[in-house]
Amino acid sequence: MTARMRIVSVFLLAMLLLGGMPLTIPAYAQLTNDVEPSTDAERALVAKHPDQWARLGPDQRRRVLENYRQWQQMRPEERDRARQNYHQFQNLPPEERRSVMEGLRKWRQLPPQRRDELQHAYARYRRLPPDQRDKVMRRYRQFEQLPPEQRERMLANYRRWQQMTPQQRMEARRRLGQARPRRNPGMPRTFPHAPAP
Repeated sequence: MTARMRIVSVFLLAMLLLGGMPLTIPAYAQLTNDVEPSTDAERALVAKHPDQWARLGPDQRRRVLENYRQWQQMRPEERDRARQNYHQFQNLPPEERRSVMEGLRKWRQLPPQRRDELQHAYARYRRLPPDQRDKVMRRYRQFEQLPPEQRERMLANYRRWQQMTPQQRMEARRRLGQARPRRNPGMPRTFPHAPAP
């Protein structure tokens, strides 16, 4: 494989791995059903690799062109991050690479609204101080170690919690607080229903 072909391969795989990055795509790229290059830069890309292009199906061609358009819109630091991601991916053991690709496949099948929610959640996670991020990761690892049926119960409870109104959540917290009072060991035990002295 020539150096140029390796670069294109790196580019194409990096673009596949960037499926979760919040990049903007020009409106024409989102709306077009055309699977042929429409700009000089796109035609030049295809001309450099006619054999590979000829082997691609219409959906693959569309994806390559959309990814190329994303690449063209990226800032230099985003391109550097994509290259770093690709190199990290290449250094993974084969089983982990398969897992990454399966995760990417699942990501692409998510509705756009769910992807946005996950991207915002990840952005909030990245803004946390390092000690809080570590705490989140420890809890996630603990969650992953639970038996499947217990994980499902927790997820079902979480979904119900997400559907509650703020008032319902406050009431649930109040009930749980009465069921399991939290107290400081140095403070005398009090009961929520007892009048204060």
